[in-house]
Amino acid sequence: MTQLMASALRQGEDPSQAIAQIRDRNLALQREREWILEAGEFEEGYLDDAPVCTKCGGLGYVGSQMCSCLRELCRQEQKKELTSLLGSGRETFDSFRLDVYPDAYDPKLGASPRQLMKSNFNICRRYAQSFGPGSGSLLFSGATGLGKTFLSACIARQVADRGYSVVYETAIRLFSDFEAEKFGGAAEENRGKSRKYLDCDLLIIDDLGTEMTTQFTVSMLYHLLNTRMMENRATIISTNLADTEIENRYNPQIASRIIGTFRLVQFAGEDIRRR
Repeated sequence: MTQLMASALRQGEDPSQAIAQIRDRNLALQREREWILEAGEFEEGYLDDAPVCTKCGGLGYVGSQMCSCLRELCRQEQKKELTSLLGSGRETFDSFRLDVYPDAYDPKLGASPRQLMKSNFNICRRYAQSFGPGSGSLLFSGATGLGKTFLSACIARQVADRGYSVVYETAIRLFSDFEAEKFGGAAEENRGKSRKYLDCDLLIIDDLGTEMTTQFTVSMLYHLLNTRMMENRATIISTNLADTEIENRYNPQIASRIIGTFRLVQFAGEDIRRR
């Protein structure tokens, strides 16, 4: 194109001959490119400049709305983060073992710990298999070492594999991120740290009650639970705290939202890590 314009603007010369030479050279280059592509066995359209997404043209947004391509990319990144956090990859429903729970009848439970855990296992598996918008929230309650973390990790993996955004975090780390964003200044790494906890399809908070309880953490927990409840987003909480301990440690408003709206999944038995 540059050569064509130069020939057309050159004064005192007939540009037709120069233009014909440029055209022949252009056609020869096109044929050479076709031969190279054919010899290299490249697909048709290999050199075409096509956007990665036809909906948004590769921008990631359609107007002010996030495009499905960027949303899927965010989900894949969250799955990588989830995998790195959970680690071993052995937390699956297929690897859950009921035989580590006592089979003897417990009058306090009205069943054996194994029967109770079989029921819990079925609840968790159905929850993960049917998870979708509007799925309810779960409260895993029981002593240390009874499988709460394991089953919540099983749910996290399966729900993430089905394409939903899942954030799995310990209570200590979660509140640490809120504090860093609030008091850590304007550093780039502190910006938007808490946003993922509010926006994800499923939030799993592990070991609630192990964090240092302050006025700030209580305020942030209320904000988090209330926001997710108002936006109809699912949350799973695992804790060693009983109902009365939740109310005493936090406040009646938080206890009401957890005990009143979460489905209780009670864990029982002996510490399976020791067994």
